[in-house]
Amino acid sequence: MNKRINKLNKNEFIALMAMLMSVTALSIDAMIPALGKISVDLMISEANSIQLVISSVFLGIAFGVLIYGPFADSYGRKKAIYLGIFIFLIGTLISIFATNLFVMLLGRTIQGFGSAACRVVTMAIIRDKYEGKEMAKIMSLIMMVFIMVPALAPLLGQGILIFASWQTIFWFIFVFALISATWMHFRQRETISLEKVRSFSLTVIFSGILETIKNRISMGYTLASGIMFGAFVSYLSSAQQIMEIQYELGRMFPLIFGFLAIVYGFASFLNSKLLNKFSMHQICLASLVLQVSLSSIFLIISLANNKDITFNLFFTYMILNFFCIGPLFGNFNSMALQPFGHMAGLATSVISSIQTLSAVVVGIIIGQAYDGTVKPIILGYMLCGMGTLLIFLLTKRRISTHSS
Repeated sequence: MNKRINKLNKNEFIALMAMLMSVTALSIDAMIPALGKISVDLMISEANSIQLVISSVFLGIAFGVLIYGPFADSYGRKKAIYLGIFIFLIGTLISIFATNLFVMLLGRTIQGFGSAACRVVTMAIIRDKYEGKEMAKIMSLIMMVFIMVPALAPLLGQGILIFASWQTIFWFIFVFALISATWMHFRQRETISLEKVRSFSLTVIFSGILETIKNRISMGYTLASGIMFGAFVSYLSSAQQIMEIQYELGRMFPLIFGFLAIVYGFASFLNSKLLNKFSMHQICLASLVLQVSLSSIFLIISLANNKDITFNLFFTYMILNFFCIGPLFGNFNSMALQPFGHMAGLATSVISSIQTLSAVVVGIIIGQAYDGTVKPIILGYMLCGMGTLLIFLLTKRRISTHSS
């Protein structure tokens, strides 16, 4: 078996990591076209409450990532993935048999808690093998492959709904997670070295958490990415309401959603190329300045309209917006993790937890402000962009101060 495992090359590694990370994305994006039917079947009366079916997954992730990092540092990356997938499958079954919103949200939260392993442990595996600019390049390539899942997932979900119920989408996700874990079992070797194995104790975990939180530079990049990710969560939560109901796209919705995901993926791929000529700081600064400028312009256009902007204008804005934010997350994560090669699992847990909790809070606030127009979404992106840019500049200034 060792010989088989060692044959895994760089391209297969990228594909495997992307597939593991996609377990979460699939469980979110494939369900978006089904939100209307879920709302009817579970008799949800408040329109914006259906958004919680999406955001509850992120809530589970926020708490799950705190567990799997220390577990992976003590017992190995692969065992942590196995545990997470098992919990994810339980949450999936609960969601399948849910008969009311409470049970559905419980299942979705457990799904998120389990899938957190796929998110945080894959990051630790990547950090075990790469660092710095090389890690950012690998992350960008992984994101490029990974983005094909959210690009195709809504179309897949819509296709399943034509022939079957929304529960069938959950069954597909169940099988996808099993295949991912099986592939990893046979093809990916354990990446944590013996000298980096840490004792699984509250003292060690607490000291690691403190070490991560006290690193102000790392926390700066963590909060910056968390705030911007919050705007993205609000888009995911309200995309079905905006595109399928407000703009009446019907079955065109999955295609539009998928196209925007591909734009995001292309921006991540472009980032991997730009890193050959520019630094991560330069790329992030240019992306943020452009994103804030675009959001400000489109917000003014939106406010100038008595009703709301046309779909073509909103679609144009989202294309440009995703093109700007595409390079941010891979670069921010790489810069945030850079100081923690000696405890990549635990550091990734803390960083991911803070990122996700920030995103859930921001995403729910923006999403619940949806009033039948896209003004709250554009305003949310603009404010998040401004906040992210401010934190980024303060963090960059702190680096310059320490260097001098």
